[in-house]
Amino acid sequence: MEIKNYAQSFERLQSIMLELREKCPWDKKQTIHTLRQLTVEETYELVDDITNSNWEGIKEELGDLLLHILFYAQIASEEKQFTIDDVIEKIANKLVYRHPHIYANVVVEDEEQVKQNWENLKLKEGKKSILSGVPKSLPAMIKALRLQEKSKQVGFEWEVTAQVKDKVLEELDELQEVIELKDQDKIEDEFGDVLFSLINYARFLKIDPENALERTNQKFQRRFMLMEEELTKTGKPLTDYSLQEMDEKWNEIKKNEQK
Repeated sequence: MEIKNYAQSFERLQSIMLELREKCPWDKKQTIHTLRQLTVEETYELVDDITNSNWEGIKEELGDLLLHILFYAQIASEEKQFTIDDVIEKIANKLVYRHPHIYANVVVEDEEQVKQNWENLKLKEGKKSILSGVPKSLPAMIKALRLQEKSKQVGFEWEVTAQVKDKVLEELDELQEVIELKDQDKIEDEFGDVLFSLINYARFLKIDPENALERTNQKFQRRFMLMEEELTKTGKPLTDYSLQEMDEKWNEIKKNEQK
């Protein structure tokens, strides 16, 4: 069995990054702002592979993200702000500080106490609110999940799943009321409340709502494309089929998938 030596891998990647920054016209032009959107895209590519449990893809996308981290650190070094060593040291110190049950004498009983301690320590570090650490630019669904998870750490949480289900039904009733009033602004507001309560329900069911929705997105896309392929084999465009005909083909595809 071949034993590979990766001891110098990180240093090699740093060296390549430095060389690209000095010699490649594209790499030389990049700033933290031009890299921002690319980093977001790379993150979503990683998320796609995680959703599909694509380990080979995860390995590749982690490498891409690591390259971005080195890129930002290199630019920061050029701007005399910090180095990659400073980045590593800071996260190492943070992990030690926020895990006193490992590196100090604090005793915890379970995962929830670990999370509570984490949030309390963040407040001691100067955070004004337990919610202030949630990034403003997070996608709305992920932001809702993080807000709920954080508020839970101070006891702002339903006690049982049945209560959350009741809240979902209550919000649906309120949505229906404003739909009947035909007030578009209130409809949007109440629809948001329904989504927020459903995300909360997902937490109690121990489901990642973002992952659940993406699985449904992929399922819909797969079934629609199969339906499209089957119905257009004869050369007849999809728009010439009735909704009933498309629905029948859809149900056939769905039934075949469930066999």
